[in-house]
Amino acid sequence: MSQSKILLAEKEIPRQWYNIQADMSQLPPPPLHPGTKKPAVADDFAPLFPPALIEQEMTKERWIDIPDEVLAIYRLWRPSPLYRAHRLEKALGTPARIYYKYEGVSPAGSHKPNTAVPQAYYNKQAGVKRLSTETGAGQWGSALSLACGFFGLECTVYMVKISYRQKPYRRSLMEVWGAEVIPSPSDRTEAGRKVLAKHPDSPGSLGMAISEAVEDAVSREDTRYALGSVLNHVMLHQTIIGLEAKKQLDLVGDYPDVVIGCCGGGSNFSGLAFPFLADKFNGRKVRALAVEPAACPSLTKGTLAYDFGDTAGLTPLLRMYTLGHSFVPPGIHAGGLRYHGASPLISQLCHDGLVEGAAYPQQAVFASALLFARTEGILPAPESAHAIHGAVKEAEESAKTGKPQTILFSLSGHGHFDLAAYDAYFSGQLEDVGYSEEEGKRALAELPEV
Repeated sequence: MSQSKILLAEKEIPRQWYNIQADMSQLPPPPLHPGTKKPAVADDFAPLFPPALIEQEMTKERWIDIPDEVLAIYRLWRPSPLYRAHRLEKALGTPARIYYKYEGVSPAGSHKPNTAVPQAYYNKQAGVKRLSTETGAGQWGSALSLACGFFGLECTVYMVKISYRQKPYRRSLMEVWGAEVIPSPSDRTEAGRKVLAKHPDSPGSLGMAISEAVEDAVSREDTRYALGSVLNHVMLHQTIIGLEAKKQLDLVGDYPDVVIGCCGGGSNFSGLAFPFLADKFNGRKVRALAVEPAACPSLTKGTLAYDFGDTAGLTPLLRMYTLGHSFVPPGIHAGGLRYHGASPLISQLCHDGLVEGAAYPQQAVFASALLFARTEGILPAPESAHAIHGAVKEAEESAKTGKPQTILFSLSGHGHFDLAAYDAYFSGQLEDVGYSEEEGKRALAELPEV
């Protein structure tokens, strides 16, 4: 039997991030200023981000050097292991070879520190004292709290209220690393107060939390905003995942037929898939599959249009697959995937047929998560379980046809803080909630006119 863990030495950590914009034949249209609706320029982003991140957001350079200070922190957990899922393969009776890149080895338990650390670093270099952000399930908030602690920055996290209640220990972890955590929508911001006035019992959404965090950032000179997904510079930082995975697969002489990641805003999917899509641009056959929840299916049921990244309409307009910025997804346990839109880069690639989307209900996703945990031993986060389910479906298809293939997926984080979700599954309280067509039509009718 071939090896289970495929490891790289610390000296083999990639020293550059890969920018897919350099190789895309069709780039997304530029962001628009939320007020003028004209293409945004660098100065428009200055109240939100430091100069280095604005430059990374806009550059078309293929390779961006990783600062030594960032690499030094990456070495705490990178390179992350690549596993061959022998036991899962056997349980499925499939001829497919299944590999997973495990990002749960980071201190925060997910892939999110891959961008939190450089974002904190570049803000520190620019003299910023404090960062504000949002978080859904708490993975991003945990990562930014950790990174701010490393660089001596204050951190305020607006956590989606339903997740704040579902995942109290994720909130505790953020506080351990020094962050202030506020359930969103809150009475702390005008955006939050407006929501509460109309919907006092609102479960919150990432769009609402983003509005609060952006308002917080622009109201203080010493503060900037940090986003854990969607934007180009976030996609860029996460490519270290796929760059490592390519090296690891080379060590065992394999290459994926399909690369799979869960997808909300798109950070972990892009991190694994973009370096392989670079090969696809050069003629190599590889599929990229983004798996989303049936309750919030932006890629599979959304509209490709300009929309705000937040509920209150404070952010630049992005052209993306969207369910509408006022859409409030049901309170599923995969809180990190409850976002109304997808990254403009992923949206463009999906529109061009280079990325496939698939959406699944949470009961089927949790069934695959249990199968994985009972064969491979790792408890997956509900978000990551969507990628597992996508891989299981691919492996089952191989079993039906008898055709072997190589499947690579991103296990973007562990589920140690998500045991309440597994309790709900065991007790039969985990319901399959689908996308509301009526709610979707209402939200899409409120898309901004461009």
